[in-house]
Amino acid sequence: MVNKIEKDHARFQSIVRGKIRDNLRKYITHSELIGRKGKNIVSIPLPQIEPPAFRFDPREGGGVGQGEGDAGEPIGQENAEGGSRPGDQPGDHVLEVDLTLEELAAILGEGLELPRIEPKGNRTISTGRDRYTSIHRSGPEALRHFRRTYRQALKRQIASGQYNFKNPMIIPIRDDRRYRSRKLQPQPESAAVIIYMMDVSGSMGFEQKEIVRIESFWLDTWLRSQYRSLETKYIVHDVAAKQVDQHTFFHIRESGGTKISSAYVVANNLIDKSYPPDQWNIYLFHFSDGDNWGGDDTKRCVEILKDSLIPKSNLFCYGQVKSAYGSGQFVKDLRESFPEEEKVVLSEITSKDAIYDSIRDFLGKGK
Repeated sequence: MVNKIEKDHARFQSIVRGKIRDNLRKYITHSELIGRKGKNIVSIPLPQIEPPAFRFDPREGGGVGQGEGDAGEPIGQENAEGGSRPGDQPGDHVLEVDLTLEELAAILGEGLELPRIEPKGNRTISTGRDRYTSIHRSGPEALRHFRRTYRQALKRQIASGQYNFKNPMIIPIRDDRRYRSRKLQPQPESAAVIIYMMDVSGSMGFEQKEIVRIESFWLDTWLRSQYRSLETKYIVHDVAAKQVDQHTFFHIRESGGTKISSAYVVANNLIDKSYPPDQWNIYLFHFSDGDNWGGDDTKRCVEILKDSLIPKSNLFCYGQVKSAYGSGQFVKDLRESFPEEEKVVLSEITSKDAIYDSIRDFLGKGK
């Protein structure tokens, strides 16, 4: 019975994963998932799936509906007073399925056909995993290795002529006992840092910031599935830049002009101070509506990217979010400056529906 239930549950989970994968574009554009995220769980509403339920076997007697009374007769108190009358229309059945972020990342990878990332760096953690990798002749009884002990006793009895083929009884003695022995093994750990930069000038409104918030959730979800250790940093800028926490990053309201180079300077200083490129996988994501303060600052941005940020990072990704007030010129300037640079990925995000393709643009190279 237990095995059958486990098989049914596995089959149902497979159906759920297929439904989410088939409708991945819709789920990516919904910000509700972000609000549902717990520590490591996301609850996804899935319509049009009938959840498993126990039903009485029609071949068996008894059960609901087998007692006295006519079909359609109410069950319970005859004169019970209720509230509003029951409706006569079918309801919408929505099943909420809880998935871990690892499961969600796996579905994202399958749906977008994302390649696995090959990390760089050779950091070694000071404490590794305990693995039972060897066998000793002494140890606690809780770690006795039954198979090894049995094999040793069998070999001893055969070698000494004590083994009786007609009455095969194996009785281990003290010297036959073998025990599992654990050993602390340091394991290499690839660490990564994501540095998000966002334009918060007056032309970046709520809709543009919402697009950035949704896309960064999915970028985080995938990259966390690829690294044992991941840190996230946030930088906002108008004509000046500063490092902020996550809540401030997504809720800050600023106004004024835009000077993009200020964010690149802060990001570069942060990398130099805390994240050596030979040990960290560095991902830079910058979101803006494409307006910048004059051509001189754009030239300054290109210089910082060429001389500092691109050599130090795995990827530099620029997402240009469409705005009614933005000129959209910056992505054109980057495209002209880095026509063949593999580490530079540019994406134009015209609406929430474009987030799906933008994520594939950013993560599709597997860097």
